[in-house]
Amino acid sequence: MNDAIRYANPFRLIVTGGGTGGHTYPALTAIRTLQARLAAGGGALEVLWIGTPDGLEARVAPAEGIPFTTVATGKIRRSANPLKMVSPANVRDMARVPLGVVQARKVVGDFRPDVVLATGGYVAVPGGLAARMRRAPLVLHEQTVRLGLANRKLAGSATRIAVSSESTLPLLPEAVRSVAVVTGNPVRPEVLTGHPDKAITALRLHGFDRRLPTLYVTGGAQGSQQINDVVRDALPWLLERANVVHQCGAANHEALRGNAAGLPPALAARYHLTPFVGPELPDVLALADVVLSRSGAGTLAELTALGKSAVFIPLASSAGNEQAHNARHLEEAGAAVAIVGEVTADRLRSAVGPLLTDPERRAAMALAARAHGRPDAAERLVDVILSASRSITGARG
Repeated sequence: MNDAIRYANPFRLIVTGGGTGGHTYPALTAIRTLQARLAAGGGALEVLWIGTPDGLEARVAPAEGIPFTTVATGKIRRSANPLKMVSPANVRDMARVPLGVVQARKVVGDFRPDVVLATGGYVAVPGGLAARMRRAPLVLHEQTVRLGLANRKLAGSATRIAVSSESTLPLLPEAVRSVAVVTGNPVRPEVLTGHPDKAITALRLHGFDRRLPTLYVTGGAQGSQQINDVVRDALPWLLERANVVHQCGAANHEALRGNAAGLPPALAARYHLTPFVGPELPDVLALADVVLSRSGAGTLAELTALGKSAVFIPLASSAGNEQAHNARHLEEAGAAVAIVGEVTADRLRSAVGPLLTDPERRAAMALAARAHGRPDAAERLVDVILSASRSITGARG
């Protein structure tokens, strides 16, 4: 019997999580995939997203036509010094959490979901606790190697815990390992469908030398000052060995363009500087032989699903130092290179040089990356969501 027929029609899902793209886009991809799965069997999906008014989800959900509501939540400002954790801002924010739980409990009670999916971020805590209070099945999804703070708080209440890596399993509290399953981190399907020739046409990269590898540099939508600076310092050296597509963010575009104006014409033809890469991203990724970037969970999921060799410069200020853990995890498997600590042009040259000049080494790293990729992660997560709903005695009707 098709999954879509086994459940109440429509299937009702609450999603809670967000703040950043790392928590928001996996949830959105799961929603799209679940909707398609149900529709294929003649079923339908009703979704409600619980988020914060200033998180990325507040823009993404309405743009996708997904009903959206907010609850109060509090952000914990972490510090290595325990005394600094008891700051006025932390105390004030934590006082908002009980209010958020009360609000979320009403939302869950009114909507009566078949499953609540929590993808992390501070807003997931009230929604997850409300699911427990209302006896709604709770599925957690963790994007990083180690459980984030919100998911750690909710783990004991979860019906299922979906993780992105096998290496996460031994890090889970022993009491919840039996409900954990490795799904991977959902990747937007369009990312997997790029074509290199389309990137050449869309970005007018006709000066690129196709006999050379292409390096794609990105610091995310806003760009990264640290990555921009180190690439600027090593740019002539890089362009002697590769074509470079450099997505730098709007704030640094003019200064970097001025710096590139001094390049010899032969090297300048192999350098494409852009503040932002939009719909053409799948094609740029298809063109890239090596990627230089941060090591957020979404980036790792995309690059491993595509099987790309990569050099990561982790964001040092990421919560729980998760980006460094992500990068080291792949580096230990031979699936990436991590530049942790001081970032200099010399260290960049040492890290990226062997990948640009040795095709066999580049191919071996790409193969190792692909072994860690899970392009079917969204389908696996949907399986977990549907299996969690089976834990209800009888269907909601």
